[in-house]
Amino acid sequence: MDNPVKILGPDGKPVSPKPGRASMLAGGGYVPYDAADIYSGHMAEWMPYLWSADGQLNMYRDRIVSRTRDMVRNDGWAAGGITRILDNAIGANFYPVIKPDYRALAAMTGNKAFDASWADAFGRVVEAAWRAWADDPGRYCNMERSQNVSQMMRLAFRHKLVDGDALAVLHWLPERVGAGRAKYATTVQLIDPDRLSNPQLQFDQMSFRGGVVIDAHGAATGYYIRRAHQGDWWSAAQSMTWDLIPRETPWGRPIVVHDFEHDRAGQHRGGAGILAPVLQRLKMLVKYDSTELDAAIVNAIFGAYIESPFDPAMVQDALGSEEYDPALGAYQAARADFHSQRKITLGEVRMPTLFPGEKINAVDATRPASNFRDFEGAVLRNAASGIGISAQQLSNDWSDVNYSSARAALLEAWKTLTRRRDEFAQGFCQQIFVAFLEEVMEVEELPLPGNAPDFIDARAAYSRCHWMGPGRGWIDPVKEKEGAILGIDAGLSTLEHEAAENTGRDWEEILDQRQREIQAFKDRGLPLPTWANIQPAGVPAQKTITEPEAT
Repeated sequence: MDNPVKILGPDGKPVSPKPGRASMLAGGGYVPYDAADIYSGHMAEWMPYLWSADGQLNMYRDRIVSRTRDMVRNDGWAAGGITRILDNAIGANFYPVIKPDYRALAAMTGNKAFDASWADAFGRVVEAAWRAWADDPGRYCNMERSQNVSQMMRLAFRHKLVDGDALAVLHWLPERVGAGRAKYATTVQLIDPDRLSNPQLQFDQMSFRGGVVIDAHGAATGYYIRRAHQGDWWSAAQSMTWDLIPRETPWGRPIVVHDFEHDRAGQHRGGAGILAPVLQRLKMLVKYDSTELDAAIVNAIFGAYIESPFDPAMVQDALGSEEYDPALGAYQAARADFHSQRKITLGEVRMPTLFPGEKINAVDATRPASNFRDFEGAVLRNAASGIGISAQQLSNDWSDVNYSSARAALLEAWKTLTRRRDEFAQGFCQQIFVAFLEEVMEVEELPLPGNAPDFIDARAAYSRCHWMGPGRGWIDPVKEKEGAILGIDAGLSTLEHEAAENTGRDWEEILDQRQREIQAFKDRGLPLPTWANIQPAGVPAQKTITEPEAT
């Protein structure tokens, strides 16, 4: 009987048939998921450890953050990616639009005075108070008096993007309140996340993780914060002293505001910013860019060279000295004398006259390499995908996209930007606003109806708001504005939504400005523009006579 045909594997050995169920249960080489395979060459050495949420990050947090900061400081792509997100999510002016939950207050008290009109009046007064505090030229809202609130929000969000954490401590400084000084005692101090750490650099324990003190339920109750940064040599003694600062007062006023992006349940620190997944590739791209640039510079400097049939140093080393070959010395001396005396020019251009035996060779300046652009673009697309923005935003190169593809890319990026903005607003900005509103409710005369509940009892209803940042903008203003108008007319959108998303402005401010502009036209006896020449419902439009009517 002929031997049966055997199928050989890559190693030259016969391939064994897949084991049956009994073999599988006995721990054979077959597994139902390729992702669980431990025998193939591709997967055998891939055995990552199953870390906990805090264990996989806190131990390596300082190394990750230091590398990320170095990349952002010294690499234009990384710095540009962070700047794009900051400009689109926070911008130069980030502020709350107050929308108190009047329905909840009415249900809580049974008072129908809590209605939409009251909410509008209440919101206007609180927004005015917020502007007086947040945009005060004295900058008393800031502990160091160096930034207004929008600037602090931008810096805190930058820390969250790069370091993984946004951290602040709210102080009560009534000594600053007075005529010509601060109007409110609430003050914000931004804290470098590096200062949040376990006391004496202890390992994580059951009661604290990465400087965050937690209770039996895993909720943060306090924070260990160094009095100075460990990198400040002039504050070495203070950098080895930790203060335990409670999360909030006994009645719930925020003291420490800590915001980070949660990737897993049971996580108590950030620390792996948005660049962590692509940091290695960006570092490799920096090296590749530098290598190509160095090669291009060398080629540009050494465009051509003269080749001689003899190299003096090499030949002299080989022969020992010139006395063994007097002709070589005479040749080199004649070359030097020839080039020092030979200065033939045509006009003002020197003619290259070579000594007998010499010739000119050109350097091949084929730099950068032909695949440089494609390779760089592939790495930047990978980085942009990990960061959450479009490749065109990261590279600022829009030459290879049309309107449809550019708009599709920006819409996808806008979803991520909006989500990051809203999470930061709720996790960081809202806590600061709640503390500020508590003081405003105490010191200002606000429009409150009778039997209005105390702030502490209805904190969520009073402080309800949404945060306004920069608008999305337009690629084709005509097409997109026409689409916005159609959406409003069809009842699929509102002026408030379109104004906020496309311009980053409050819709009531737009209406108020339009009202003033219409009145300014009338006061000056000027014809109203097309957008203003709209008659109210039920009022016949004025007839415009363009030519004499026929009798």
